[in-house]
Amino acid sequence: MKRCLKGQSGYRDYHKKKELLKVLIGAALIIIQLILREFAESTALKNTLTVMAILSVLPVANIAAPLLASFKYRSLSPMLEKKASAYEEKGVLLYDLIISSKEQLLPMDVILVMPGDVYAYCTANKADSDKAEQYIKQMLSQHKLDYNVKVIFDENSFFKRLSSLKPKDKNEENDRSDQAVTLLKSLSM
Repeated sequence: MKRCLKGQSGYRDYHKKKELLKVLIGAALIIIQLILREFAESTALKNTLTVMAILSVLPVANIAAPLLASFKYRSLSPMLEKKASAYEEKGVLLYDLIISSKEQLLPMDVILVMPGDVYAYCTANKADSDKAEQYIKQMLSQHKLDYNVKVIFDENSFFKRLSSLKPKDKNEENDRSDQAVTLLKSLSM
C-alpha cells in the first residue's frame, strides 16, 4: 500500500484502506476479549474483560464513523488527475479531499488555490454550492484569510474556468496560499 498524503491523488483510497484496517484490528481485539471472557474462571476477570470490550468499542466507532461517511467516494481517475495537473503553474493543486461541514459532505476531487482565490471541483451533485462556498470562505476568514471561493459541480465548467485563469506570480501572497492549503487539508477527513 503506497503512502499518500492529504491533498495528493489517491489519498481517499489509501486513507480508506488504512482506516478499514484499523477498524478490523479493533473489531478483532474486541471479539478476542469477549472470547477470553468465556474461558475466564473468576467473576472479577469476566467483568473486567467485559468492561474492556465495551470500552474498546468507543475508539473503534470513532474511526469507523468517518470511514462509513466517506466510503462511497473513490479517488479521482488518473485521466482527471492528468487533466488537472496541466494547471499546476496557475496555483497549488489539491486532490481527493472530503470537506465536511455540519450540513453536508463535500468530496472535492480537485482544488486550485491561488492568491486570493479557491476553485474547487466537487462531485457531490446533491450538495448546495452556495452553502459549500460560504462554509469554506467562513473557515478561511476565521484564520484571517480573505479568499473568493467557487465550488463547481460540472467537470467541463471547472476546467474551462481554470483555463481562463492567469498563472500565479511568485510573491508574498504565495505564503498566504500555503496557509489556505494547510487549512483546507485540515478541514478534510
